[in-house]
Formats: sequence, structure tokens, C-alpha cells
Amino acid sequence: MASAPDSPLGGYIRRQRELQKLSLRQLAELVGISNPYLSQIERGLREPSEKVLDAIARSLELSTEGLYEQGARRRGEEEDGGEEPAVVAAIRADPNLTARQRQALLEVYGAFTARSSRRRRSER
Repeated sequence: MASAPDSPLGGYIRRQRELQKLSLRQLAELVGISNPYLSQIERGLREPSEKVLDAIARSLELSTEGLYEQGARRRGEEEDGGEEPAVVAAIRADPNLTARQRQALLEVYGAFTARSSRRRRSER
């Protein structure tokens, strides 16, 4: 069993690849990079260039901004020690959703929860 990813962005890319039932080799081929390089990105050993990240996003049917956002959000959750909300976990785990549908739902959920937390802070 693989260890937990060191990089929130790399871990997110790995989860999206696995949800789409793509092997490391298949995604690397689609992106136009080597298997070892993609593996290093997923494990957080290398940061992908913008060009590579764009190609990964296109291959996984996600937006580049969405990849960065998810990576940053996961990093924030890990630093806070908080766990992923059950809603987010359910969206990520639902095999009936495409990557694009999953990303849209996560973005909508994130917008609603961010707005709610800002409102609660302003009411204090």
C-alpha cells in the first residue's frame, strides 16, 4: 500500500486519476510526460510546470485552477488538522460522477461553505 502523499496537489491528482480508472502509465501518456515524472508529482517530490499542470488538468477533465485550488484547500485542511467534510468525501468517492461533475460540485460546496463561515465570523 502506498504511503500518504506528501503533496496535497499530488495526492489530489492521484485520486482523480484513480477515480477515472487510469493507470499511472496511461495518464503519463495522455499528458506527454514520463511515468517516473508523474509519479514524482503525485508523491510531492516534484512541482509540475504550468504547461504540465495544464496538460494534467485537460487529461483529467478538470480546470487548472481547480487543481491548484484543491491542492491549496487540502494543504489548509492538513495544516488545521481538520478532516475533510463528509459531503466532500462523498462527492470525491461517488463513482457515478465524472471528474468535471465532481469538480463543479466541490466548487459550489466550497463557495457556499466559505460564504457561511465569513458570515459567522462577521456576526461575532
